[in-house]
Amino acid sequence: MKVLVTGGAGYIGSVLVRQLLAKNFKVRVLDSLKFGGDALYEVMLHPNFEFIHGDVRNPDDVSKALEGVEAVAHLAAIVGDPACKKYSEEAIQTNWEGSVALFNMAEKAGVKRFVFASTCSNYGKMENPDSFVVETSELKPVSLYAELKVKFEKFILEEKKNSPMCSTSLRFSTVYGFSPRIRFDLTVNEFTRNATINGQQEIWGAQFWRPYCHVEDLARAVVLVLESEESKVKANVFNVGSTEENYNKGMIISEVCKVVPNVVVEYVESAEDPRDYRVNFDKIKNELGYTITKTVPDGVKEIYTLLKTGIVTDSFAQKFRNI
Repeated sequence: MKVLVTGGAGYIGSVLVRQLLAKNFKVRVLDSLKFGGDALYEVMLHPNFEFIHGDVRNPDDVSKALEGVEAVAHLAAIVGDPACKKYSEEAIQTNWEGSVALFNMAEKAGVKRFVFASTCSNYGKMENPDSFVVETSELKPVSLYAELKVKFEKFILEEKKNSPMCSTSLRFSTVYGFSPRIRFDLTVNEFTRNATINGQQEIWGAQFWRPYCHVEDLARAVVLVLESEESKVKANVFNVGSTEENYNKGMIISEVCKVVPNVVVEYVESAEDPRDYRVNFDKIKNELGYTITKTVPDGVKEIYTLLKTGIVTDSFAQKFRNI
């Protein structure tokens, strides 16, 4: 199968590209290189790899990228609440308008599979703090980022549910871990970085919940959907992660302190956080046989080890964050 990965030079995309190549998929990447192309240097000369420098907002780029592909893994987006708030116009153009155009053009081109990288941020804030949300729970986005993800999800799963193209939405947990396009502005990576480099971390709203999943495991879910029977994934949505991997910020910093010595932690009382949700992941486990391979403690050790080698000379540099 030939797969187009939009956003393939990104944090999750660059990991997905390598996993697909390792499984003998033919891979084409469409990426605007907003954060550079370093993450793809290693695979540029792979015989099954092809790169197109372009933007999902440009119909000509999309048309060229879709030629001869059988599946699309759509990861290209302005990612995260802060980035979407800062670049709201670009976010609407990319995450909504460009995504709809990509889907429609893929459908017209006869693409068989379309996998969309969505987010558990769609759940917003839980009514009952002792419960877990599932795929059928009410979606209550509290940011432009999540609003656009919800809007596109509804487009492909409701408006286009009878499309000949098999489309699947994957609601990703909050990501962490090592990637060729490493980011240090994600909770687990950031806390570990700050503890390792500065020896301290300030925690706001330690009690608020979120599910976490390693970047390799999120990428593996995309591969799994591409390899699954169409009847199991068509017009379907899956939370991606593990029910055991729901953490609040207080628990995350506790895991960091088990690995990084002598960390000074300052807790700042915060009664309000727009996002607070614990997620159940039984559906993807029971229906597709998905299980994770790494946990938050593994991710903390991974980032700590990376930083201690000294190979990252300035982990606070702009290139390691989205804004």
